[in-house]
Amino acid sequence: RVAPKCRHFGPCGGCKWQHVDYRLQLKFKQQHVVDAFERIGGFPSPNILPIIGSDDVFFYRNKMEYSFSDKEWLVLPPPKEDPERPENSALPQSNIESRKLVVSACPPRLFTNGRREVEPSEIHLGLHVPQRYDKVLEITECLLQSDHSNSILNFVRSFARRENLPVYSSDDDVGYLRFLVIRQSKRTNELMVNLVTFEDRPEIMKQMTKELLEAVPAVTTVVNTINSKKAQIAFGDRERVYAGDGIIHERLGNLLFTISTGSFFQTNTSQAEKLYAVARDLAVLKPTDVVWDLYSGTGSIALFISDVVSRVIGVESVSAAVDDAERNARANKITNCSFVLGDLKDRLTKDTDWIKSHQKPDVVIIDPPRSGMHPKVVDEILEIAPPRIVYVSCNPATQARDVKLLASRYEILALQPVDMFPHTYHIENVAQLVLR
Repeated sequence: RVAPKCRHFGPCGGCKWQHVDYRLQLKFKQQHVVDAFERIGGFPSPNILPIIGSDDVFFYRNKMEYSFSDKEWLVLPPPKEDPERPENSALPQSNIESRKLVVSACPPRLFTNGRREVEPSEIHLGLHVPQRYDKVLEITECLLQSDHSNSILNFVRSFARRENLPVYSSDDDVGYLRFLVIRQSKRTNELMVNLVTFEDRPEIMKQMTKELLEAVPAVTTVVNTINSKKAQIAFGDRERVYAGDGIIHERLGNLLFTISTGSFFQTNTSQAEKLYAVARDLAVLKPTDVVWDLYSGTGSIALFISDVVSRVIGVESVSAAVDDAERNARANKITNCSFVLGDLKDRLTKDTDWIKSHQKPDVVIIDPPRSGMHPKVVDEILEIAPPRIVYVSCNPATQARDVKLLASRYEILALQPVDMFPHTYHIENVAQLVLR
């Protein structure tokens, strides 16, 4: 154990392992990959390479998303020990007595019958504690993004309280404030502030933008995303740009990526470079290779490997991501990458014309969501039978399940864990497969 640096550690839940020495975190994460492939995949003693740790264990994220609420999650002080009670029974044993003690330890004005009375004008900005989406833990300092990010967070909260802006209520479908999203480039030092609201209030946004740029001059663009639907998501129907051009840029290797409010981009820039380099190396790419990049997203892996292969074809089901990928290819003057819109289980299994019209791949790179691949996609990959497969995953459990299905025709050569998120239990893993 080590002393957690963050004042919000514990109830926040964002950095569950911050009390564990980072070297031991890496050991646990590597063992998680071993366990998944031995127990779920059924692979005895898989060849797992030493985990690649993160150079930065704090301030490594390039994106943070905070929520507004009129209900605050309270962190209660621990109950005081009774000096007359024996040391080994300092805490009350009954649940009823425990609840009474917790409530009495708080200022009486905050509670009625064990519940907090919330005034309509209250405005809180922070992160949801685990399993609770009706309240937020007020965050004043987060060690995941940057000092600029913390300054923005505290400024926006103060501005909202001063102007008495109402928080959106999904129960009543009224209000204004929903989310604060901060995106920051680690390589170009560009900084985006995106306020997600239920309504369009231009005068408020103009005033906030003016004061924000004075308070945090590092901000390069300010956007207002308007989401008039009940769904509590930080995306919307329309946007208004109040400063800058509404985008930021980030570099990975020699590539420059454009990031808009809705773009997906790996949240740890320096580790993303290492992850993509691992995928490139394990694919053993040759200048004549045709590569299929499945679940290609905004094309970051496809573009990253484009200079060492003949052609890359990306397949992605989200149209906005395909648009971003094509735009990034044009911006970097890359002409040997093309991106196809479509659900893989339909594109690979039903669209036979598409399969016939594209050259069969020498390498398939797979980077699916946490749920892994649809069984029909696995079956089609087995049918296509590319000589080499590189499977990038953020969930070793579903990865091991899928690789077990592929093992009827493929052999695992190596597994390479890469830590993208220090102080969490999450781990990325890259599997190198070759056709038997």
